[in-house]
Amino acid sequence: MGEMKPDPVECHSGYEYAERPLAIHWEGERLEIEAIEDRWRIPGGKCFRVRVRDGRRFELFYGELYDEWRVNLL
Repeated sequence: MGEMKPDPVECHSGYEYAERPLAIHWEGERLEIEAIEDRWRIPGGKCFRVRVRDGRRFELFYGELYDEWRVNLL
């Protein structure tokens, strides 16, 4: 059996899932999100542009249909 990988994004969920991302798992590191610079919805998902503590910026996409996250370094 394969080892389970953690979800690439840790998020706060209140009345719905993935309300606000808190941390990203990227290249073996856990990076805490310092700021959410932008957020928007698209058909089938939620998008966030975030900055982590070391200044790198990422775009996050949560696909509701398949319940999966995608993370891209900007």
